[in-house]
Amino acid sequence: MRKLNQQEFIEWADAYLRGELSDEQRVWFEGYCKEHPDEATKFEEHAAFLSTFKAAEARLDFKKSLSETAHHYHTTHRTERTRVVSLWDRLKLNAAVAAAIAIVSVFSTLWLTGYYSNLRKTTSDYSALRRDMNTVKRNVNAHNAAIKSISSHKDNVETMHYGATGFMITKNGYVVTNYHVITGADSVHLQNHKGQSFKADIIFTNPEKDLAILRINDSTFRSLKNIPYTFKKQDSDLGEDIYTIGFPRDEAVYGQGYLSSATGYAGDTLAYQISIPVNPGNSGGPVLDKDGNVIGIISGKQKGIDGAAFAIKTKALLETLNSIPADSLQGNIVLSNKNSLSALPRTDQIKKLQDYIYIVKVY
Repeated sequence: MRKLNQQEFIEWADAYLRGELSDEQRVWFEGYCKEHPDEATKFEEHAAFLSTFKAAEARLDFKKSLSETAHHYHTTHRTERTRVVSLWDRLKLNAAVAAAIAIVSVFSTLWLTGYYSNLRKTTSDYSALRRDMNTVKRNVNAHNAAIKSISSHKDNVETMHYGATGFMITKNGYVVTNYHVITGADSVHLQNHKGQSFKADIIFTNPEKDLAILRINDSTFRSLKNIPYTFKKQDSDLGEDIYTIGFPRDEAVYGQGYLSSATGYAGDTLAYQISIPVNPGNSGGPVLDKDGNVIGIISGKQKGIDGAAFAIKTKALLETLNSIPADSLQGNIVLSNKNSLSALPRTDQIKKLQDYIYIVKVY
């Protein structure tokens, strides 16, 4: 059955609603709508629009009738009418006409511009916008913290104004942390648990996902052994046992908890909500499951709720790595596909992890 263009469809729909079609034509049009569900939806919207128009027209007729009755009454009982009353009657009628035209114009514009068909997309765009707003809020908070720190230490330009956590993603010096940690940085240094400090370059940032990729660029750095953990691509299950290691102070701190929600703040699908006590210095730290797979990256905590924090999902990290231009890298980023933590007890996992987790110092 050939699909009607928009003008043809409107003509058929109007004829159907006015009862101008023959029985054979009505059957054909009803079958056409069944065969094309999208057209059937348009027909329902068009019918609703006409119903609204008729209701507005009926109200207009009613107001006009009232106006005529009032006019007849005043003409019969009063020989003269003031100019103010006459003007008011005319304004009432004009206002009713204007209201009816406005109603028709609004519904016509919504239907013809595809408002109803785009409603679902608008909802999706709103979710994306909400996620962007959350990112902007994080960035503004980071800038405020940096400005406050600089103001209180303006006599020493090398004073650290932000400290957080980062961890290795490759054995040759690539490290991931949060974007809000390094934004506005003049220089970045990474310090391991032994106190050794290395200069790092910012290779790539993804503000939308709040991720930053760093690379250690220091002559004293030596590549480490194979990364002992792997990066989990699939979503983890609610209630799963998880833990993290980070630097809320100058020594590594362990935190244990569970995955409490499959989405982050305001329903953000790029993040988890986790039940682990965290502090600002934990930002950028890894979240691991019981087998030593990295499932996320600490990004912040929910104010007013103890133990409620958020972690960016690992798949967001993988997407970010895949989007880095090749000319920004020194060789390919090759992630570990062998997990040497899964068979170890938790205490031994932590001992092995500490060589791959750094304090991120921003100047």
